[in-house]
Amino acid sequence: MSAEYATFGLAPAMRPGGVLANGDYQVHRDFVDFIVDGRPLLFQLSDLDAVSPLASDVPPAIFAEQVRGLLLEAEAPLADRRYVIYGCPECQSIECGAVTAVIERTDDDYVWRDFAWQTDARADLELNGYHGIGPFRFAGAEYRGALRSLLDGDGHGCRDRDSDGYGAGSGGRRRVLLIGARVAVLARLAAALRTIGIGADITHDAAGVPADELRQYGAVAFGRAVGEPERAAVRESFERAGVEVAYVDGLAPIVPLLVAQIEHALDRSPLERRRLTRLVAADGEAGVEVTSTCRVQLTAYRLDRLYRTHAHEVFDGILEAGRHRVALDAKAVKGHSFIVARTSGSVLVEAMAR
Repeated sequence: MSAEYATFGLAPAMRPGGVLANGDYQVHRDFVDFIVDGRPLLFQLSDLDAVSPLASDVPPAIFAEQVRGLLLEAEAPLADRRYVIYGCPECQSIECGAVTAVIERTDDDYVWRDFAWQTDARADLELNGYHGIGPFRFAGAEYRGALRSLLDGDGHGCRDRDSDGYGAGSGGRRRVLLIGARVAVLARLAAALRTIGIGADITHDAAGVPADELRQYGAVAFGRAVGEPERAAVRESFERAGVEVAYVDGLAPIVPLLVAQIEHALDRSPLERRRLTRLVAADGEAGVEVTSTCRVQLTAYRLDRLYRTHAHEVFDGILEAGRHRVALDAKAVKGHSFIVARTSGSVLVEAMAR
């Protein structure tokens, strides 16, 4: 078997959590993705909601074992020398399904081949093989250098870094500071964020908070009632501490909407490595741009005159790479509405312009 050389790299990635329109929760997962020939390998799997085994929330010893497995320094976890490349972000069980591949050493090179969707002990390549993906041959020095950079002596490598770009996308500061006047809304929002795996704290301001504590936050979310003087004081506190955070201006007191805004703010991956790169909403239509074929879900949210939340799934389908215009149900977007667009790796929010 021969295979052309492909470049190999790693990059932070995120599977955004969320409160879905049907009330279900989707867990937030930070992980390190595989970059093959400059693009995330996950993007070749058009409709797959999955994460790599190099996830930020696995115990350090297991994380290190996963890395050593990919280096062929540990036994393959599955029959026929197969390794999990992507697995279920919720349960991480092979029974739920996983993308697996054979990894082998050829001279000084590493080859990934025979990709398949696997749900039990052995893969059926004829029935469930990804025949259009791979094989990939990686130069040994590049491959080993990328993976060994994750092992810094404590078993979890880049997960605690931030300055090199891995930390934000792999669990570096997965905590949010919530500031607003509506305590009940903030409490519900904090509970929802914690449920999907994001830490959240509520405060009136950040004055006097020690710098070490401020460094735990990746984002600050402001309620609409927070004035500019209070916002400026918070920004000054973080600047004095030398902490760079994302600031979120809450669009409306709708918990699923605010969760989506915060998830977007926590995504520090480069724009070119995101699946969902553009969302506009106006005149009863949504404009969506995706960088690879994937499933896109659009949900419309609005408050009625009694401040009750209404949520409507207005689109759920597979879109090819490029720009698309999606007509929205007029009943779902009447009044002051907001659109949340979600793929397996990205989420965007826009107010409906009229």
